[in-house]
Amino acid sequence: MSEKPENLRIEDGVFLGFVLLVSIAFALVIEPFFAAILWGVIAAILFGPVNQNLVRQMAGRRNSAAGLTLLLIVAVVILPAIILGVALVQEATLIYGKIQSGEIDIARTFDQFQSRLPDWATALMARLGITDFATVREAISRGVANSFRSVAAQVFLIGQGAFSFFIALGVTLYLTFFLLRDGPALAAGLDRAAPLRTSHRRALMQQFVLVTRATIKGSVVVAIVQGMIGGVVFWGLGIQGSLLWGVLMGCFSLIPAVGTGLVWLPVALYLLATGAFIKGVILIACGVFIIGLIDNILRPILVGRDTRIPDYVVLITTLGGINMFGFNGIVIGPVIAALFIATWNIVTRMRTGDGLEGPLTQDEPPSPATPVR
Repeated sequence: MSEKPENLRIEDGVFLGFVLLVSIAFALVIEPFFAAILWGVIAAILFGPVNQNLVRQMAGRRNSAAGLTLLLIVAVVILPAIILGVALVQEATLIYGKIQSGEIDIARTFDQFQSRLPDWATALMARLGITDFATVREAISRGVANSFRSVAAQVFLIGQGAFSFFIALGVTLYLTFFLLRDGPALAAGLDRAAPLRTSHRRALMQQFVLVTRATIKGSVVVAIVQGMIGGVVFWGLGIQGSLLWGVLMGCFSLIPAVGTGLVWLPVALYLLATGAFIKGVILIACGVFIIGLIDNILRPILVGRDTRIPDYVVLITTLGGINMFGFNGIVIGPVIAALFIATWNIVTRMRTGDGLEGPLTQDEPPSPATPVR
């Protein structure tokens, strides 16, 4: 005897509630490793094409291909990042020691900077109400010293948290291996399970992969290049702590619009104010014509025109992502923005009767004849 429709609706409702409950429980269980899982997914997406090429060249041996790809990730990404981090902490510790010993006198440097300010700059600061230079000097000295002390303290924190760090790193690499090996099967399973129309879920999944890959290539790679060139420029000009300045420049370059200028411009103004006119001019020229143009040259090549998001959206979502998720927000913010735009473009195309072919993050949707790339 068949069940009544009312009973079926109740049972379906209970089952959907159970699905929601176990999904929330699963999310809570893996939440401590959210960052490790996120970067494992990102690594698998970014190096997926490399892995697929290896699979074809190795006659379909997915385990071997995934293992070689993982070794490539360790050699190209993990080891250089660890070496750079250790060198950065050592340099920050060295500079902090010089500040403590008085070899670097921030207060005296500030006085030199103030005495060399032109009259118009002094008058402008007076109109802005900046007249108590002693308080400003103390605040700057204390802020700089605290900053370097915080970085130096990371040596001890890294030692204390080494076990947790290597556990998270192990989870990331372990997950990356299986995502590389079983990625197509997992994507197909997710495609079947997602409670969305086939055209909708495939468009959103495609957009997620495209934007994640574009964010990494267009932001992180550009940041690395800008940071390296910035560090070389600082080193060539004889500015102390060139490695530290280069890393700061690379980090700030992840913020659209303002970017590296937040690092090199204050240093250039300091050089000009303290009499190092030639060095200041060279730094400004390199900042504007070399470091500043890298983003405009490399980003279109690395990102491509199909996945562009308006610059103001990238700026707001990157800053908001960093505020909410920390460093992980550099990727999460733009991806959420892209999915938001893509979702509303799907709604628009449904209402207008257009198809879902073509990229979904451009301001003007392409014609339905444009193939999906």
